[in-house]
Amino acid sequence: MKIAIDVSPLGTGHKVRGVGFYLEHLKSALVKYFPDNNYVFFQRGDKLPKDVQVIHFPYFEPFFLALPIYKRFKTVVTVHDLTPIAFPQAFPRGIKGEIKWQMQRFALKRADAILTDSESSKKDIQKYVGARESKIHVVYLAAGEDFRRLETGSWKLEIKKRYGLPEKFVLYVGDVTWNKNLPRLIDAVKSINISLVMVGKSLVSENYDKDNPWNADLNRINELAKGDDKIMRLGFVSAEDLVQIYNLATVFVMPSLYEGFGLPILEAMACDCPVITSKEGSLPEVAGDAVFYIDAYDVDSIAEGIKKVFEDNKLRGELQDKGLKNVQRFSWKDTASKTLAVYKGIIK
Repeated sequence: MKIAIDVSPLGTGHKVRGVGFYLEHLKSALVKYFPDNNYVFFQRGDKLPKDVQVIHFPYFEPFFLALPIYKRFKTVVTVHDLTPIAFPQAFPRGIKGEIKWQMQRFALKRADAILTDSESSKKDIQKYVGARESKIHVVYLAAGEDFRRLETGSWKLEIKKRYGLPEKFVLYVGDVTWNKNLPRLIDAVKSINISLVMVGKSLVSENYDKDNPWNADLNRINELAKGDDKIMRLGFVSAEDLVQIYNLATVFVMPSLYEGFGLPILEAMACDCPVITSKEGSLPEVAGDAVFYIDAYDVDSIAEGIKKVFEDNKLRGELQDKGLKNVQRFSWKDTASKTLAVYKGIIK
């Protein structure tokens, strides 16, 4: 097959976010495991060869005109989630946003196939886009191969020193949006006096629109973390450092109000870090029975869950064992294989 894949996000801020991670790993897995295909990796605006059999847009933003309205090729689109559409009160779109959403919705409905990360997101696509169920294919993601349990070594002291990390801490990795539920997480750790280490580029942003309602939680986090040396925001860290930080953490917490997948859960599990999360959105699909579940809307539930796992060595060990087993359900080879099957299905 001759397959064209739009890699434009790798030249933007998406490179260090979930879309960039997905794109880099999908590219690598396709080339590594299925090298017999002809892959054309292109940027928006590039002229494509006429003999391309399928074009894949591996990202979708409801309020950004990323998809072409008119199709020249068989088209596959990846929709990771529709959180801003499912929760409009938390992500107000305005008139311009509504117009763009309707244009993107129209273009998405005309795609020959839609890939998405979870059954939860598939239901949202059916509900909000109106796409036929037969056109939507769930293809799970996976942690990168770099994420693994590390042997004891000098790296522990080095990574602690580099970032000034405490001996024991709760870890959060991800973005700062309403669905991530970070204000409740901070309130929870404050109430039980436990250190929280947070990793993510947005967490240390300074030049952002403070009046934009989408940034309300970032404003709140800045207030809550100010002057508290138990709340550490590291910002962006390299993949190598992130693996070490996962390995060092006492527990990883993802208290989301909604997720289309929840990749950091698998990263933590692969690094032998016990996980606490909620049952919202896709998270139970990804986490299975290998985590400690809390109520994302209840600060006391989050706090009690963290305290229980943090202080119970036996429970942490059980979660670690279950996590290492659960993460084996996911692989980039499988993701690439199922993605190729979708390509083949639309060019028959």
